[in-house]
Amino acid sequence: MIASLALILLAQLLGEALARGAGVPIPGPVIGMGLMFAFLLLRDTPRLGLPRVLPKPLTDGTLETTARGLLMNLSLLFVPAGVGVVGRLDLLRAQGAKLALVLVVSTALSLLVTVLVFRAVAALVERRRPDGEP
Repeated sequence: MIASLALILLAQLLGEALARGAGVPIPGPVIGMGLMFAFLLLRDTPRLGLPRVLPKPLTDGTLETTARGLLMNLSLLFVPAGVGVVGRLDLLRAQGAKLALVLVVSTALSLLVTVLVFRAVAALVERRRPDGEP
């Protein structure tokens, strides 16, 4: 479990370092997630034979179990954000109406774009189908 957790945190650290070092507008944890995905792809490629050289916890399913455990307790990671909001209630009180409006408008726009993209993709798929197929 320690090796798995260390790998997860190392991927996030590398992602953060790359994001800050390169000055890209992508959050470090997102880059770290991509690095972890690349690691998992390489690990599971049979031609490379990585399971023979990697520590056992990274190849025997412990990594996946550790990740599932983190995901099950993900809500705990939102506690600091909630405390931060409560610590700035004065700002929330002053800008609350504007924030609510932005949330409602952005949610509505997201839903509208999702519907438009879905309809466009459905129309493309429908056009490519041979006649008579459901």
